[in-house]
Amino acid sequence: MGMDPAGRVVHSTVRPHSETRRSAPIRTFLRTVDGVTIDSVYDPPAAVYDASSSPSRIPVFVVAHGFTGDVDRPHVRRVVEAFAQYGAVVTFSFRGHGASGGRSTVGDREVLDLAAAVAWARELGHTRVATVGFSMGGSVVLRHAALYRPDEAGREGRTDAHPDVVVSVSAPARWYYRGTAPMRKLHWLVTRPAGRLVSRYGFRTRIHDRDWDPVPLSPVEAVPRIAPTPLLIVHGDRDGYFPLDHPRTLAEAAGGHAELWIEPMGHAEHAADDELLGRIGDWAVTAGG
Repeated sequence: MGMDPAGRVVHSTVRPHSETRRSAPIRTFLRTVDGVTIDSVYDPPAAVYDASSSPSRIPVFVVAHGFTGDVDRPHVRRVVEAFAQYGAVVTFSFRGHGASGGRSTVGDREVLDLAAAVAWARELGHTRVATVGFSMGGSVVLRHAALYRPDEAGREGRTDAHPDVVVSVSAPARWYYRGTAPMRKLHWLVTRPAGRLVSRYGFRTRIHDRDWDPVPLSPVEAVPRIAPTPLLIVHGDRDGYFPLDHPRTLAEAAGGHAELWIEPMGHAEHAADDELLGRIGDWAVTAGG
């Protein structure tokens, strides 16, 4: 399951076809360009596609979870089940989360994890990739789309890691925001030794102990670079982490390119109900052609 006899992490070579799409998920470990192993799962689409459909005709959703999430969390699996009604789904645990290796950099080098997952989705035969991120994952999909573009080689020369559609849910617009109580708690978890211990043993999330150097491109700086890739920004009007100036700032920075949905909800995956996830899935399929 992702390990060769010598103990090395390898890519799965299984490709979806008429039988695989209706069988169990594929689970493997991917390796990022900086050598981190990423626990990843491919879920075939639900029975909405004909058995003879080629993967090239089926969209795939690559889901980037929020901070302290992982591929096995119930709220992440619920997202998978919703998007599987519209296409195949790839989920993965960010570095430092769950069974993945490394330590979390809270949105910086996580773009490399997402790039590995997108490239795997294309390896499996899918030609239309929608990246959907929640909270921290929402900031990652924005930065990833700015750094990996279909008309450029992207970071590390990769040409297979770009998204065709981007959806960011409950994302911050800027770094170091401490204006709400939940964000002050999160900063304590990330910046304090005691907080990192709580995160490691209480949330199965291992956090890097070094500051960003250099500070990565912020979400609001990334958004103008995403066009012409279709972009949807979704945010809750009761979000306890990031108030509404965050999504509005992101949409303004997009210069009219992004679509903005303000929804009657709280924060990220836990607050996104099945109806909203269905609308996101429908939007992504339509926007992706």
